[in-house]
Parts: sequence; structure tokens; C-alpha cells
Amino acid sequence: MKALSQKRRHPLAAIALLLMGLLVTGGLYAVATTVNQAKADTTTYSASDVEEGGKLFAANCATCHGMGASGSQAGPSLVGVGAAAVDFQVGTGRMPMQMNGPQAQQKPAQFNEEQTKQLAAYVASLGPGPAIPEAGVLDEKGDAAKGGELFRTNCAMCHNAAAAGGALTRGKFAPALAGVSGQHIYEAMVTGPQNMPVFSDANISPEGKRDIITYLKQIEANGSPGGADLGALGPVSEGLFVWIAGLGVIIAFTIWLTSRTS
Repeated sequence: MKALSQKRRHPLAAIALLLMGLLVTGGLYAVATTVNQAKADTTTYSASDVEEGGKLFAANCATCHGMGASGSQAGPSLVGVGAAAVDFQVGTGRMPMQMNGPQAQQKPAQFNEEQTKQLAAYVASLGPGPAIPEAGVLDEKGDAAKGGELFRTNCAMCHNAAAAGGALTRGKFAPALAGVSGQHIYEAMVTGPQNMPVFSDANISPEGKRDIITYLKQIEANGSPGGADLGALGPVSEGLFVWIAGLGVIIAFTIWLTSRTS
């Protein structure tokens, strides 16, 4: 009994209990995440879509991502990324990549809508992941005011408060969001392409994502009623423009005065 009591009072007992608690918590979280992911991709695809998508993948994507999308030294595994990731990357022309660089550049899409759907179907068949969003969250009829709050809190530090984009480190950048479809904006939020974090439904609800899309489309439609937005960078760019323009006027006026004197 005394030996048992001494073991219980061992100074490492508290650390062992803490580690055990962390392992249990981590395990439960992993299980919950897997279940949520499995529920995420509810889109159904035909067997022919999956088959044709597999052929397209083998011909155009397997060089980097490996056969079966298991990954290679040139590209990551795509098992479990879901249909949404494929639809975003391929639909915006970022994949297949045109050249190596800090991040994939947007360009005209190489595949048409049907082929993109088939590629998405093939990758979705490999493992559960985020699905292509339903039309209900893309109708741009959300609350723009709430969407603006969510955007400024979660997105503006990279994409700029006016969604005009901005520079990141090591040659990377957050792109401007004008002209980007609501579907691709939603897919980017749930998949986290490039340097963007993933905003799951636990971070921003589907309704919140709908509000953000509504806000972005509203400011895009409004344009810049005050005139040239100068990159939408705020008072810094505006002040620099005024300074350079004012200095130019002063120099021109000085030259004009000296020419009259001579």
C-alpha cells in the first residue's frame, strides 16, 4: 500500500497524465475531423466521370502528382483534397502549372468545364474532402455588412481591405478578388490554396462564407465612385501621389519663372 502511494506521488505522474490527456484529445479531434471531411463531399459522380477523369489525370497531372495521385517529389498527394480543390486549381488555370515559381499563377484554364468536372470526380473518388459548393451559398444574397466584418477580420490582412490583393513574403502574393467567381472564392476558403489558410465550417460557417461572397461582389459592383483608386492602398498611395504631383507643379512653376526672368 505504501509503495502504491509513493508511485501515485511520483513527480512524473502529473506529466504522464497530461500527455495521456493530450493524446486522447488529439485522437478524438482527428476522428471528428475525419467524420466531418467524410460528410463534406456529398456530391455524387457517375462512374464514367471518374473513369474519364482518371485518364485525364494520368495524361496531364500524374507527372507531378504521381499515379493514383499519391504524390511525388514534384507534387503533393491529392488523396483527400476533395473535388473543391480540383475545381478551384484547374478552373482558375493554376493547374497544371505553367512554370515553377513561388506559387501557381492564374492563367486561362487548360480544361473545359466538363473535363474539370471529370478531374474533380476522379480526385474525389480517392478520399473524402471538401465538395464543390451548392448553388444556395453562391446566390450573392447574404448579409453584405456581416460579410464585410468577416472579411476584414479574416482576409483583409492579406487581400487588402478593398480586396485589391497584396504582397506576401518570398515572392508570394494574395491575389485581387475582383472578377473571381463566387464558386471559386468559396472553394478557396474551404481548401486553402497556396499560402491561404483553410476556413472550415468551424471557423466560418457556410452562411458566413455566403455573406463574404455577397460583400465582395457588392464592392466589385460599386467600383470606385471617388475616382481612381490608386491600387486601393489607402492614404499612403494617395499621399504619395499628391506629393509627387505637387512637387512636379512646383518644379514646373519654378522653371517657368526663371525662363521669364532670363
